Amino acid sequence: MDKQQPTQTLAFIGSYADAKNPGVYTAQFDAETGSLTLKHNVSGLQNPTFLAVDADNARLYALGEGVGTEGQKCGAASAYTINLETGELDLLNHENTLPATTCHIQLDNTNQVVMVTSYHGGMVGLSPILADGQIGITADIRQHEGASLLPVQDRPRAHSVFVDRANRFIGACDLGLDKIFLYKLDLVAKRLILHDEVSVQPGSGPRHFVFHPSFEFGYVINELGSTVTAFGYDEERGQLSEFQNITTLPVSYDGENACADIHISPDGRFLYGSNRGHDSIVVYAIDELTGHLTLVEHAPTLGKHPRNFGISPDGKFVLVANKDSDNIVSFSRDEATGKLVPTGSVLEMSQPVCIKFLEA
Repeated sequence: MDKQQPTQTLAFIGSYADAKNPGVYTAQFDAETGSLTLKHNVSGLQNPTFLAVDADNARLYALGEGVGTEGQKCGAASAYTINLETGELDLLNHENTLPATTCHIQLDNTNQVVMVTSYHGGMVGLSPILADGQIGITADIRQHEGASLLPVQDRPRAHSVFVDRANRFIGACDLGLDKIFLYKLDLVAKRLILHDEVSVQPGSGPRHFVFHPSFEFGYVINELGSTVTAFGYDEERGQLSEFQNITTLPVSYDGENACADIHISPDGRFLYGSNRGHDSIVVYAIDELTGHLTLVEHAPTLGKHPRNFGISPDGKFVLVANKDSDNIVSFSRDEATGKLVPTGSVLEMSQPVCIKFLEA
């Protein structure tokens, strides 16, 4: 029997928002035009900037802020069920996660645990996903220690975690330490076991990481250095070995810049990264034999301060969240060249950050 084709594609958007205002949005994605149409939103969350989707069980997990036992701000996350017909989100639960505010949330590949990172606290946390989809009490916290070169790197600043294809190891980017921590993921004990530490060039500030979907390569985008560092990845041993460091900016550009997000096209042929300041998406071709990157273009994002962006499940479109110009701009993606062309579709909304897709 042929696999059932999706009847629609939903896009979920996280943003900076006060709890009294909408912060997480559901939009209908038009797979023919690349446009978004808002369908639903939820309020009650403080700065739900990053999201994670459990496609298998139609659930959404969103960051937020909570209040600790002594009244201080802390990290929190919320779980929702997704109505696949209407896009409506129904709350399952809120749960505090880390003793400091968080900036990134990630599910493991089997949707058994949720992992969060704290930029201000320099730590990574893991919580179980309960049978009904609720977020359980935090089971493990890993505190990073140390400092690096620049003033902002005077302490650990954990920024994100990403899971490898085998669901055995996670890479945790620490902007403050110029390191990627590799943890072994123990799903039985609900623990992160430190396995290795990989350093990048001092002052780089690793922010987000992506494993190649087909080959044993990994790539980190460095916020402070405006570079992408490429690695070979030994999946069996859980080891990264650097082989390339390439700028995200044109040679002629001498203005301020800070990189944000990084993704690989579903076909594995092109890598994309966002530049805040230059306000562009840098596009590289990936050599499938060596993993080396070759510059294709710098595509203007037609907005200010592009944070995260999403590649549609079919790989035909890239949607960019321009936080400071309050819009999401849609681009068609040439699957042969990797280049981006504006579709003319722009969704106006307040301070968008993160875009996640779900084929329903």
